Amino acid sequence: MRLLLIEDELEMARALSAVLAQHNYVVDHMPTIELALEAIKEKVHDVVVLDRQLPDGDGLTFLRAIRDAGDRTPVIVLTAHNMPADRISGLDDGADDYLGKPFLADELLARLRAVARRSGAYTSQVISEGNVSVDLDHHEVSIGGEVISLPRREVLVLELLMKRFGRTVLRRSLEEAVYGYDDEIQSNALDSHVSRLRKKLVDADANLAIHGIRGLGYLLRAS
Repeated sequence: MRLLLIEDELEMARALSAVLAQHNYVVDHMPTIELALEAIKEKVHDVVVLDRQLPDGDGLTFLRAIRDAGDRTPVIVLTAHNMPADRISGLDDGADDYLGKPFLADELLARLRAVARRSGAYTSQVISEGNVSVDLDHHEVSIGGEVISLPRREVLVLELLMKRFGRTVLRRSLEEAVYGYDDEIQSNALDSHVSRLRKKLVDADANLAIHGIRGLGYLLRAS
């Protein structure tokens, strides 16, 4: 899943991004409302984590703006403004959840999973095709009932291919699922991830195969 983090405290943003990356979130960090409003226009984010106290105003300004524009991307407000009146105003302005600082990382991760389920970012916690299963909550891949270890970006590639099983997934869609705005992408980086993933599926006796569609992207289907 791709997440937009709106947080002006650099140390907090780095710490959050590191935790989220460990759980296979692709994080785009924006420190201001202005930059966040530009980023959300790309319509690539599954969820937003929003601080309220930002350099150019109250984060709820961002929330009201996207809701007025018809954007229903799930938003979790994550802030030190945690009095009952603050929570009520945030929820009334369109937040899907509201979490006060300080907080436990595990609780934030659980709330992210919950809003993703409610929004339909995925319809099932586990996707299975053939003898391959992907647990979307824990980003765990099993083949023939055996869990296999994959690097984060290979898991993200496989998740998207599984979600769109039997259909061509465009290169741009895969890159958006795997890389954040600040990631440096080499011209053949995606192909390298797919190539390694394809070999690991073969080595683990998966009965699915990844096929390249020249000039378009990749397709996952039964082998």
